[in-house]
Amino acid sequence: LSEKLPPWANLCLPFFDTSLLTVFVFFCVSSIVSMFLNTLTPKFYVALTGTSSLISGLILIFEWWYFRKYGTSFIEQVSVSHLRPLLGGVDNSSPTNSNTSNGDADSNRQSVSECKVWRNPLNLFRGAEYNRYTWVTGREPLTYYDMNLSAQDHQTFFTCDSDHLRPADAIMQKAWRERNPQARISAAHEALELEDCATAYILLAEEEATTIVEAEKLFKQAVKAGEGCYRRSQQLQHHGAQYEAQHRRDTNVLVYIKRRLAMCSRKLGRTREAVKMMRDLMKEFPLLSMFNIHENLLESLLELQNYADVQAVLAKYDDISLPKSATICYTAALLKARAVSDKFSPEAASRRGLSTAEMNAVEAIHRAVEFNPHVPKYLLEMKSLILPPEHILKRGDSEAIAYAFFHLQHWKRVEGALNLLHCTWEGTFRMIPYPLEKGHLFYPYPICTETADRELLPTVFHEVSVYPKKELPFFILFTAGLCSFTAMLALLTHQFPELMGVFAKAVSFLHCSHTLASSLCKSNPQ
Repeated sequence: LSEKLPPWANLCLPFFDTSLLTVFVFFCVSSIVSMFLNTLTPKFYVALTGTSSLISGLILIFEWWYFRKYGTSFIEQVSVSHLRPLLGGVDNSSPTNSNTSNGDADSNRQSVSECKVWRNPLNLFRGAEYNRYTWVTGREPLTYYDMNLSAQDHQTFFTCDSDHLRPADAIMQKAWRERNPQARISAAHEALELEDCATAYILLAEEEATTIVEAEKLFKQAVKAGEGCYRRSQQLQHHGAQYEAQHRRDTNVLVYIKRRLAMCSRKLGRTREAVKMMRDLMKEFPLLSMFNIHENLLESLLELQNYADVQAVLAKYDDISLPKSATICYTAALLKARAVSDKFSPEAASRRGLSTAEMNAVEAIHRAVEFNPHVPKYLLEMKSLILPPEHILKRGDSEAIAYAFFHLQHWKRVEGALNLLHCTWEGTFRMIPYPLEKGHLFYPYPICTETADRELLPTVFHEVSVYPKKELPFFILFTAGLCSFTAMLALLTHQFPELMGVFAKAVSFLHCSHTLASSLCKSNPQ
């Protein structure tokens, strides 16, 4: 046969014995597909593409809603959590990946330490401030998670194991665990019927008093009761572990009362008196830094415009070995901005360059913005403020709200300070192109702040600030493209049905031809 065929046909002979069945199957399938496509009407193509566009549009809407609420893609989350193990994903528990597992554990521990929630040093009074806001607006300014943390703080600071020895303290121990505010208030009155109980006065001042004046009167009564308990427990603190725990509790109670009394004086306009009370408290109890009384002192000194004393406090607490806060970083930036802000002009600075003092101010602003990038939008009134929560997350949106709520007036009082902040704060992000991977002056920005802030802040009427801005997940972009493509196909099929039918047949024929060619190449690689 090869002698009678032309030379070009001899090259095809090796394919005949191995691919004859493949060719036969291809022509059968193509005939069936062609017959099926000829029976379809243009309405079918319109319905098919329209339905595909509708389904992909619904998926896009759901993905967008899920991303806005939870900050991640639903499809991606399901794929990673459920499909990856089924498809043979990496098992972190295997010995070969022990180093990876240890690294993940270390990163998790770091995230937990970075996302520690702190008591807000300038937290408002529930009865006199938070509840009044609720009466006026009908909105709840505090979340359940925030109030639950406060209940845990109260049980930690205001109770001890020996409370059962004193009937009033035993009642208050149960009162701090009550969820119902009226039940707590009733328990505090019951305790006061037995004896002068400092913690009972604290609860009434915080939750029952409707004005700051009423709260101050109750705290003054609490001071008398608290000082008596403190003196008695101080004499017995070395007689055993039980007395030592009781003295620690009485110390916490007395410090809390005096600090809140100083805050009452500050709110009532007696700022110098408040400063004196805070200084005395810090001298008397220098080791109780957990209350962060120096932040209350800084705010009061700024109100008095006593910038020299503010600088002295910063010199003590703005130390590399001490934990930072937005109050520390932004107050330091405000003081340096104050020296140059009244004469600062961006046009003049671009022509002649920044002076040494201006450079120091800009660097201080960049340092503050790197620590908490959420604050500038509140100070520049680009975002509306809400009442600060009772707990804050350092470097998070909750801390930014708490700082700006009390310190915005101090920035406005310094001429040109907000203008300097407006001109320079965004330059920080050019210095930190990858904020979650590396930092400049601080540790990389923690990835857990958004989740914690959503628990602390009332997301019903407040949009939580997120940093860095998250890029849209791949699946949202994919479904958006799929929805647009199928919608375009549906429109073209509706307008040009015959042309789109020919196009669909041509595409299916090309696909079958490509399949045949691939099969022939695989069967005869030569």
